[in-house]
Amino acid sequence: MKKILAIAAAICALAGCGILHQDPEQSARDAAKVQQRLDSRRYMVNINYVRPSRGAGSAATSSYSLTVNEGKVVSYLPYFGVARNLPYGGGNGLNFKGDISNYQELKAPRDRRRILFTTSNGDDTLTYQLDVFDNGRASLSVRSNNRDTIDYDGYLDPDTDPAEEAEE
Repeated sequence: MKKILAIAAAICALAGCGILHQDPEQSARDAAKVQQRLDSRRYMVNINYVRPSRGAGSAATSSYSLTVNEGKVVSYLPYFGVARNLPYGGGNGLNFKGDISNYQELKAPRDRRRILFTTSNGDDTLTYQLDVFDNGRASLSVRSNNRDTIDYDGYLDPDTDPAEEAEE
């Protein structure tokens, strides 16, 4: 019985691999679009998973995102963790619009780009580290002076232009 279940599982796994395989030409086009967005510094990262430094991670239950648009950032991110030295009511947290300072691209493995920038939400100085893979998958880490570090997973949609979104 165990042997039959193992064979059935192997067949399902192999069949799934064929279904999930994407055309190499389409993958190359998608990677080029992602790179173009990052080069222009006009992109939006949609968040679908939250990983706090304390406690278990969880799926994002709303449309959270990080938008970078030519020197400006719109951070709409949930926060779970310990916060220290904040104004009464919690301050702005990770939901704010601000100016980006010290935007830089760091050396990363060849299948991804690592972007690091600093911004302020009015109450705190925040450092964002964003890793974007060629396929658009993204990993974001936010470090703060007054809050625990928190990480996010999501994807960069290469077809979304933040400048066009702002005009609507």
